[in-house]
Amino acid sequence: MGKTYFASDFHLGTPDYTSSLVREKKIVQWLESIEQDCETLFLLGDIFDFWFEYKTTVPKYFNRLLGKLATMADAGIPIYFFKGNHDMWTFDYLEKEIGLRVIDEEWIDEIDGKKFYIHHGDALWKGERSYKFIRKIFRSHVAIWLFRRLHPNLGVGFANYLSRKSRKKNSQLDQIEIPLKKEYQILFANEYIKTNSIDFFIFGHRHKPMEHSINDSTKMINLGDWVTHFTYATFEDHEVKLHHFNP
Repeated sequence: MGKTYFASDFHLGTPDYTSSLVREKKIVQWLESIEQDCETLFLLGDIFDFWFEYKTTVPKYFNRLLGKLATMADAGIPIYFFKGNHDMWTFDYLEKEIGLRVIDEEWIDEIDGKKFYIHHGDALWKGERSYKFIRKIFRSHVAIWLFRRLHPNLGVGFANYLSRKSRKKNSQLDQIEIPLKKEYQILFANEYIKTNSIDFFIFGHRHKPMEHSINDSTKMINLGDWVTHFTYATFEDHEVKLHHFNP
């Protein structure tokens, strides 16, 4: 029986082309190493530091990754691609051309008898009001329509500038040690299980690899990132475990 794999926050495109390309090759190397026993692959968002699909144009980079994912999808491996806060403008290209299954928000279902709640990990906690408001605007049909009116050179350049600013701000926040009981993903999980039965919460977004037991039967895992940690998770024999990829 194969394994279920989870990874998040590749942020391909940042901080520059050269370092992003090195990281992309390492990610492809990881995918090749798991391909034989991968039953399902979950990519939990921010795979690209910026992504936008015009009607006939997509970003010209990341061909190694996209080609590898297409090969895996063609081989019959289900691959779930979650929209993150950096690559939320994902429409139908990845589904039609690569064969991915794009997920807008959460995925709640069973895997081998265990109940999973899977989400990129942003905009979950009730205290994030200002961020949720901006997120809602960015995901609106009006914002998407207006952005499509911009020439790709201008639109993508402007978006990359905003993305770099956001990444810099978030990387500073990632340096701050927050007690586990105040981590908003854990706060969300604690609240959610009051009315729902979940065995595993799987998140990305925080760039901080974490394994935390919510109670005796529920665990929360944050996948970390592939900018500094190169971490991923596996589900096998009813257990989710974090791993570090070091080829």
